[in-house]
Amino acid sequence: MPFSDYKTALVTGASSGIGAAVVERLRRENIEVHAVARSAEALQQLAARTGCVAHVIDVTDRQAMAELTRRVEFDILVNNAGVDRPKKFLEADEGDIDLIVDVNLRAVLHICRLVVPGMVARDRGHVINISSIAGAYNFGGNSSYHAAKAGVSMLSNQLRIDAFGKRVRVTEICPGRVATDIFNHVHGDDPSIRERFIDGFELPQAADIADAIAFAIAAPVAVNIGHMEITPTLQVMGGLQTAKPQPSAKPDQSAAAKIDQSGEPNP
Repeated sequence: MPFSDYKTALVTGASSGIGAAVVERLRRENIEVHAVARSAEALQQLAARTGCVAHVIDVTDRQAMAELTRRVEFDILVNNAGVDRPKKFLEADEGDIDLIVDVNLRAVLHICRLVVPGMVARDRGHVINISSIAGAYNFGGNSSYHAAKAGVSMLSNQLRIDAFGKRVRVTEICPGRVATDIFNHVHGDDPSIRERFIDGFELPQAADIADAIAFAIAAPVAVNIGHMEITPTLQVMGGLQTAKPQPSAKPDQSAAAKIDQSGEPNP
């Protein structure tokens, strides 16, 4: 069981939800877990509960992440940190796009850049990238988020090629809807959000995702579980919609009538 071969893990987005559950699960295997998140209070509580090593770091802080990865050789990397700004792309602003790309994709690329070469050099390691069903399927939501998660998915495939010939495994975890507090983080801390996304549904828990990750890590070192799609039994992806064309907008005749031959509006 490769758990016996691994000593240290780095988990991002570790203060709650799937990240916290992964920390707890890996600590049960006596892995030294370094938990990274922005929430100091939540991390302190997690450290007190699990014995993990807490680091209050934003994953977009390259200098801080580089310093951490210089000090510790990581056998397991779990890229879990993520954000969303759900709105139609036609309504997105540059801040939405930058935040989603910076946290969900750019940070993952840089953390892999900092950690994976060491794994290759030691001929030992496992990268877990948490993407999303949004990286593979189209549904109403944020196109920037879909695009970033698709990038994580392709990165996972490419890492296996770049590390080929070494015992470095890469697993992409693609969750569907999971019962976590991410919906409140994204849509607002209001009871109606829980009613909309969680209450009354039969959903996987964060611990279920953590168990799936542990299963992939615990597989024999000769086995790479490359891709796991984990959704509620009562959730499906896909669907077909067909729309009729909308009438073209006609010029405002009344406005046109107010333009004289000089091209200036009449008062």
